[in-house]
Amino acid sequence: MTQDLHARTKGSGTPATVLLHGFGGGCDDWYDIQPDLARDGLVLAYDLPGHGRSLAHPAAGNASAMAKAILADLAERGIDRAHVAGFSMGGAVACLMGLRAPERVASLTLLAPGGFGPYINGPLLHRFATPATADELRAAMNDMAAPGYAFETKYVAALAALRGIPGQPAMLEKIWGMIARDSRQGEIPRDTLATLAMPVTVVWGTADPMLPYSQSENLPAAFELVTLPGVGHMLPVEARKAVTAAIRRTVRRAAR
Repeated sequence: MTQDLHARTKGSGTPATVLLHGFGGGCDDWYDIQPDLARDGLVLAYDLPGHGRSLAHPAAGNASAMAKAILADLAERGIDRAHVAGFSMGGAVACLMGLRAPERVASLTLLAPGGFGPYINGPLLHRFATPATADELRAAMNDMAAPGYAFETKYVAALAALRGIPGQPAMLEKIWGMIARDSRQGEIPRDTLATLAMPVTVVWGTADPMLPYSQSENLPAAFELVTLPGVGHMLPVEARKAVTAAIRRTVRRAAR
């Protein structure tokens, strides 16, 4: 709806589900997940500000501003309440949506979310954001996954196309400098997370080289933690079925 904030929509009816990708990605991060979830209702997969067709949005790089922008766009679409799933940086944005407007967020499914600990692998994230070639992008993607995992060409090509958008590489460089230049990220305090009253599921792979699995420790008691042994950071692709199941299970918890 908002001119400079893009969302790909599939399905119809309620409940609405919102999907938020990670840094350097786009709505196509959910290419294999969104159609499945759309059997249950309306699903919106956003290009976050500063990414893809939302490149020009002024909230780029500011997770709090991104959360505000998504909530405003949902309101413009007449969606008063939605389930929200977020991956990596999108997980931090999803949390901030829940904290800002808890009455509008029915549930949260957080996939290796940003903001749950101080460390982020800044050098690897920079390689992922600013590759000189498709081969360099493929190598960075593989290094973000579990050891030995190799991405299919279709996933590499989709991200390479995003990197080819005029202005996208410079924007990703700028956002990287804001969130990970010194390999430290902003944190959401555990006592703040504990105020989230809606069902919250956290999904994390034990072999995550970007945001370590140890950042899943000491979560609020009401959170459900799904541990994926031997899985890396790129959960929407590496663990598509587990991610889809976790989102559905969290939605059912909210319905109860």
